Amino acid sequence: MKLNSDSETLAENKALILYILDKVSKPINNDALLKLVLSIENMNYFYFQQFLLDLIENKYIVSYEQNGETIYELTSEGKTALEFTVDLIPGIVKFRVDNNFKENLGKIEDEMSITADYIPHSENEYSVKCKIVENNQILFEVQTYAGTQEQAKLVADNWLKNASKLYPKILGILQDENI
Repeated sequence: MKLNSDSETLAENKALILYILDKVSKPINNDALLKLVLSIENMNYFYFQQFLLDLIENKYIVSYEQNGETIYELTSEGKTALEFTVDLIPGIVKFRVDNNFKENLGKIEDEMSITADYIPHSENEYSVKCKIVENNQILFEVQTYAGTQEQAKLVADNWLKNASKLYPKILGILQDENI
């Protein structure tokens, strides 16, 4: 797709982004929105970003920073624009959104809710940050030191695999007055 080749395709893709944001019906970060769009329609990343900018400039979407991430939300003007443009979205695309949406959103929310990153400070110093995010709010975050890249990777991988078991244990230890 060429960005300036077909105004109908441009309008269709912008309407699709509005349609997906309407279905999400809550604030969503850039990565999650991109994954949802790509699960429905093959779209170039740079075009996707340009469509978002256009939608923000027209006040159809509002964007703001939260916990170091850009968050997007549909505005009332965006809902009105969607009502006028929803017919631009092909029926098969709407069908894919409507039928695959909950499953894809659930997978993306699971991926986005548990994160672990390690940052090198030198050859023998790494910090590992493990997080649980729910509804775009940090529910739990811990940062620790690792002496090697292997140790940092082990901590991060273990958190990603076992956060649902580790979080209650850590919380229990933090709440235990008898330690």
